Amino acid sequence: MTDLATLPTASNRPLRQPDELVRAGLVPPERLAELERVAQRYAVAITPAMADLVDATDPDDPIARQFVPDARELEHRPEELADPIGDHSHSPVKGIVHRYPDRVLLKPSHACPVYCRFCFRREMVGPGGEALDPAEFAQAIQYIADHPEVWEVVITGGDPLMLSPRRLRELVAALDAIPHVAVIRFHSRVPVVDPARIDAKLVAALATDKALWIAVHANHARELGAAQAAACRRLSQVGIPLLGQTVLLKGVNDDVATLTELFRRLVALRIKPYYLHHGDLAPGTAQFRTTIDEGQALMRALRGSISGLCQPTYVLDIPGGHGKAPVGPGFVQAQGQGRWLVSDFRGSTHVYPPMAPGER
Repeated sequence: MTDLATLPTASNRPLRQPDELVRAGLVPPERLAELERVAQRYAVAITPAMADLVDATDPDDPIARQFVPDARELEHRPEELADPIGDHSHSPVKGIVHRYPDRVLLKPSHACPVYCRFCFRREMVGPGGEALDPAEFAQAIQYIADHPEVWEVVITGGDPLMLSPRRLRELVAALDAIPHVAVIRFHSRVPVVDPARIDAKLVAALATDKALWIAVHANHARELGAAQAAACRRLSQVGIPLLGQTVLLKGVNDDVATLTELFRRLVALRIKPYYLHHGDLAPGTAQFRTTIDEGQALMRALRGSISGLCQPTYVLDIPGGHGKAPVGPGFVQAQGQGRWLVSDFRGSTHVYPPMAPGER
């Protein structure tokens, strides 16, 4: 594992410059020029909690692949899109994405504690990314208040748990005051990549009488150590239900054993695996994308090998802003006359409803 002791900075400060990554032992010095080219294009940040997990002796280390820049990020393919899931086309006011009738995304900030190399919003997030100023925040809240069909507000970004407890408290209070909003859902990497940030003040700032959920993003079981478990407990023990968000990433978690370990670890931490995302068509991320066939094969294998509690929904965010679609394997085929051919987890097929003896 890496040694951060040589860095003359506070132990909780993310590494943001390529030379810091070299000095921390995350990459060899001969890769510095490569990292500098990537950093000119895409934001870089690795928290000490994640840097400490990197095995620099392993060229295929799954933690390093997620956070350490790679020259392949500068290889853009024709099918890749700056806005791969179509946020812009569904943004009526700054900070709001209204793609589905009953829910909106609220993006108060574009800052993150880490910058994942596969991020679908990599063209929009980063230091200096546009945060909502007070007037823009008020306008976003007013949009939600003016649309009674909005039942759920999903707070994303950037990472909303990067906001100070004071700002989080103001945000939750503003949504609390809108009668037709029943559910507030935060999406965050913070409990995993910066677990010390989940302290008593932050947890208290999330207090509300509404149903408040947190979706925790984790892609590998090694990300979920003792500090992360403690952070998640601090949330679950005050009654905040936790969901798990995972991206299917080639070379990180695209095998049955790795996904099994991850999903079991999440469930053991009282985090219900929610979505397994197929990789989006973000620029420079082809190195991470599997095929849908490969993802379906993994989901089929998981169906018989781990508990239903551990099963996420495998989804594709349709490019152009058309929303998520489940793309998991099918287990039934219509046979006509009200009968179906159903596959079990072993691959055997069965007719449903079963034929009566005289029908065979």
